[in-house]
Amino acid sequence: MSSAGDRSTPPSDPWSPFIEAIVATLLESARAAGLTLADAELFEQLELDAGPDGDVAFPTHRLARQSGRAPAELAGQLAAGCRATPFVRAVRSKGAYVNFEVQPERLIDATLRLVFARGARFGHGEPSADPVCVEHTSANPTGPFHIGRVRNAIIGDTLARLSRAAGQPVTTQYYVDDMGRQAAMITWIWTKPRAEWPEEIRRTVDGEEAPGEKPDRHRGRPYPAISAYLKEHEAARAEVAEIVRAIESGRPPPEHRTLTQAILSGMLASLERLGIRFDEFVWESDFLRDGSVDGVIERLRVAPHAVREENGAWAIDAAEYGLPKESTHVVFQRGDGTSLYVTRDVAYHLAKFARFARVADVLGQDHQLHARTLNALLAEIGEPRRPEFLIYQDITVPEGGRMSTRGGSAVWLDHLLEEAVTRARAEVLRRREDLPADEVERIAESVATGAVRYHIVRIAPEKPVVFRWEEALSFEGRSGPFLQYSYARASSVLRKGGVEDGPYPFDAARLADPEELALVRVLARLPRVVAYAARTAHVQAIAGYAHDLADQFNRFYHAVPVLSSGAERASRIALVAAARQSLGNSLDLLGLDRLATM
Repeated sequence: MSSAGDRSTPPSDPWSPFIEAIVATLLESARAAGLTLADAELFEQLELDAGPDGDVAFPTHRLARQSGRAPAELAGQLAAGCRATPFVRAVRSKGAYVNFEVQPERLIDATLRLVFARGARFGHGEPSADPVCVEHTSANPTGPFHIGRVRNAIIGDTLARLSRAAGQPVTTQYYVDDMGRQAAMITWIWTKPRAEWPEEIRRTVDGEEAPGEKPDRHRGRPYPAISAYLKEHEAARAEVAEIVRAIESGRPPPEHRTLTQAILSGMLASLERLGIRFDEFVWESDFLRDGSVDGVIERLRVAPHAVREENGAWAIDAAEYGLPKESTHVVFQRGDGTSLYVTRDVAYHLAKFARFARVADVLGQDHQLHARTLNALLAEIGEPRRPEFLIYQDITVPEGGRMSTRGGSAVWLDHLLEEAVTRARAEVLRRREDLPADEVERIAESVATGAVRYHIVRIAPEKPVVFRWEEALSFEGRSGPFLQYSYARASSVLRKGGVEDGPYPFDAARLADPEELALVRVLARLPRVVAYAARTAHVQAIAGYAHDLADQFNRFYHAVPVLSSGAERASRIALVAAARQSLGNSLDLLGLDRLATM
């Protein structure tokens, strides 16, 4: 019997000894066949979760091309030369693949031991010394978040969680644009007495404000009307432009920073409900104050493709960087001496490169040109490093259409969350009428926020998201509530068995049902999924893994008895405990609450 109290320290990945054994026997077989193959090259080609033909597969296509042999013939020759080991039970070829079936009892024993030994750190990698910066969200402080922007925050926060789990020291940053025209528009209107507001703007606010209204909603309420008003009134545009110049010259209106901070505080309160927080806030204006922007301008003026214009402005001819033809003339300093957003962004990235080994920026698809322009300017000043851009597509409602703060057609995140809580509350009450009211509210909040986070992160960033309530709040499909319900189900089994806190002794030989072994195989994947998702920024991988785990746990739950079983009872309880731990760790990485009851 093995137990959580064993003092041995297993490797952080339960597959490690099996992969090492497979690589060793494959190398031996390849050499016997007269082939030269490096173990690192072989390791990279192995496919875990190969399917019904084996646990691990080695495709021979690449090696066959190098050796001039037919892939299927080579696979048969390699399989015949591989020997069984204490970790490998059988080796077979099928088509171009060499398939390895591992010793199931050893995999069960290694996986459960590792889950219990590492607990909340199961799935986590070893510490790395290379610091990482994940900059995400960075929405202009002009009003509440709309749900299109929240995809940025969820992707960025999940990447940060995964990177930390992979062992990297991570700093999350929010870049506060307090210098641009949009921030100046807010300052322009709120520094005027209400009686002096243009009627077209005042009527969008009068009678609409509510006592205790969040500052982002209150201060940002007139923003769409301001945007429309400025299109038609040149004098007002000139006033806003003067505020922009004052900000850049270091003489902003006294209220400017206070207004920006107030709106930002309301925006951050919305993200807080989703468990999203930031380590650092970087203010755009700071790069002017400390001289960083002046330094960038000096370097760009002597860049290979710098151009001085008749009006005194400076630009880069970026034709050789593959930008769209209409965007190859990149102005980095206006004729009046003021800088532009992209110039200040160069200064920001140079500051990040000075501190971090990896710099990741989460950007919407409408910022792709900006990202390419930024890279062009970095190349012009001779900076060898580039940020890693994680570009995401829009969120739409089923009726179609993007959401726009400027146009006033946004679906606010706060409203989305309130609707999610209302719907989640109804689902909880339908299932658990016995719960006290405060417990219903707590669960409804967790289910609602988990539903929003998971529904968005489960889709690869490069694909659009259509937000549908029936999918997001489903307790049975690919959804956050399904994951949380599965965790609660596992907790209920342990609670009814009187073993919520362990220890969990088990005998691997007692876990012989196919659904049990299938569950162990999913459990064992977590460390590699975390490492892969953190390395590639494919944050959707952890969402897919969590669903696979919850789905297989429920298959196991319905296939075999646990508490009513005989000699297998203790081992099956241990398997439930391991599944709960792994699912809980996955929920943490996704930013979803663990719910012991639902």
